[in-house]
Amino acid sequence: MNADVATTTSQPAAAPSVNSRVPAKYGPDEILNISCYKFAALDNLPARKARLLKLCQTLRLKGTILLSPEGINFFVAGLRHAVEALISELRAEPALADIMPKESFSDHQPFSKMLIKIKKEIIAFGVEGIAPHEYTSRKIKPVDLKQWLDEGKPVTLLDTRNDYEYDLGTFTNAKTLPIRHFRTFPEAVRNLPGEMKDQPIVMFCTGGIRCEKAGPFMEKEGFKNVYQLDGGILKYFEEVGGDHYDGECFVFDKRVAVDPKLQETTTTQCYACLMPLTEEEQASSLYSPGESCPHCYEKKHPKIAPEELLKKHQQQLRDRVRPLPGSQPYVNHRPVNVSQTYDGLNVLDFVSARHPQITRDEWQSIIQQGNLLLRGAAATLDQTVRAGDRLIRIMPELAEPDVNPDIELIYEDPHLLVVNKPAPLPVHSCGRFHKNTLVHLLKLVYVADTLRPAHRLDANTSGVMILTRDRVAAAFVQTQFERGEVEKTYLARVQGTPTSDEFTVDAAISAEPSPGGLRVVDENGLPSRTDFTVVKRFDDGTTLIECRPLTGRTNQIRVHLWHLGLPIVGDPSYLPGGQMAETQTLDVNSPPMCLHAWKLKLQMTAGEDAKTWETSLPGWA
Repeated sequence: MNADVATTTSQPAAAPSVNSRVPAKYGPDEILNISCYKFAALDNLPARKARLLKLCQTLRLKGTILLSPEGINFFVAGLRHAVEALISELRAEPALADIMPKESFSDHQPFSKMLIKIKKEIIAFGVEGIAPHEYTSRKIKPVDLKQWLDEGKPVTLLDTRNDYEYDLGTFTNAKTLPIRHFRTFPEAVRNLPGEMKDQPIVMFCTGGIRCEKAGPFMEKEGFKNVYQLDGGILKYFEEVGGDHYDGECFVFDKRVAVDPKLQETTTTQCYACLMPLTEEEQASSLYSPGESCPHCYEKKHPKIAPEELLKKHQQQLRDRVRPLPGSQPYVNHRPVNVSQTYDGLNVLDFVSARHPQITRDEWQSIIQQGNLLLRGAAATLDQTVRAGDRLIRIMPELAEPDVNPDIELIYEDPHLLVVNKPAPLPVHSCGRFHKNTLVHLLKLVYVADTLRPAHRLDANTSGVMILTRDRVAAAFVQTQFERGEVEKTYLARVQGTPTSDEFTVDAAISAEPSPGGLRVVDENGLPSRTDFTVVKRFDDGTTLIECRPLTGRTNQIRVHLWHLGLPIVGDPSYLPGGQMAETQTLDVNSPPMCLHAWKLKLQMTAGEDAKTWETSLPGWA
């Protein structure tokens, strides 16, 4: 079972036992599969884990149970008497007394072992303030949804599942989202057309658990008419069959997929890339069990040489970034999150304190025009905000500022993408930028990848940058950055002349930004160290310096050089004479900020030598 997804929802129990109905094709020794979740406040998780693990081992049950402070999520299989004993044990807990697992049967054990895990969430989402045990969106029963669809009622069906799941099957004409993991659902929702916010939406997933969080999140984002399919696709199959549904339903066990009769299908899974495979895909000459399939064959066996593939993608990128996607006016929705610091303030006081770069009078005008939403409706000046709230600022007919789109592709393989980032160009959505960002522009070419920047570069900083293309690579690479194992070398041209050719700065840097959004030297801040070597002194009083940050603090090189009285040429924030200005992204026609990420050394594969990427130098260097 995938740790992020359960395949049914808990329902109020009508009787204190598991359904005793067994299909005629199964005998008393056949395997009963149960799945269920319940959002409830749970404590003493280690003790619960130990007790349940001992019980499941005694009963010879297999599967996965997730425990978290927000509830329980499980998929377990075994003989009926053993399953009944587990359910009785769980129902003895008052908070779980009404669980009613979803059943299916199989002629084999779909799990290889019994796992019980303690997690922060029973369904990974990562958005604060979403508490399904306190509030969920309205539910619609399967029979009522079928009636709506039979009658042709205008409704948008929204599939909240991952792309590889809905590729196997989904409701007819359902709206799908380009996501590979539920944690990316919030960003996908924010990219939905604004007109959907007034439409009736019925969201659905395999068994309902993802919708428990997706629904309240969408309401916070301003969607006014949201329902969730009670019990998900599997409950729909059980109660009304497969009407209005095309294909199969992916499940997270060895069965891989079930049909509308809840019977296992012939679909299998590629254990190289984990994509589900239909019979037709299994018959493909590109399918080699355990090695590759039609989905991952090209990554493992490229049809063209890597150098040619890189050239092809470079040309596609040049073609697709002009005109810039954010250059045409569009309605932008920007989130403003409420942290514990601002809990209890009124809306005007909160936004004025949270974003002081916008004057209080400007915020008042924005609010009075209805361009700030809170809990799905226009916010009022004196409305109280709470920690975990997300306000949405509507920025009508926004055209983003121009950026430098000349991204140079340096290297790619199935897992990594290395680029020479130009400047000015923000890496990801922030402030005035959403579409005119490095990640968005690269996604125009690398559509199927989940691109994740492995580290940070300021919008005004150019140079080598690594992005991962899948989850496994992200975990492997990010760990190296967190441990300080990645060697980074920058070049900076500064105003002034150092007294020594080699020097080190180990001044601590503030953990939080100042009101202007800048970090500064702070003796109570985070330990920080940068080594510097003079490369060349120029006649105009500037100096070219090689910089090697040994820690990874925000703005570290800029702060350390400014602290020494050697501000970087063209830096719009850390100014000569110890002056500071609010952080900003430079205009594309402004003189550049002379800071460039020149080299980066990273281990590609465990046990192998590290690889170094080096960029060409900008003109100022």
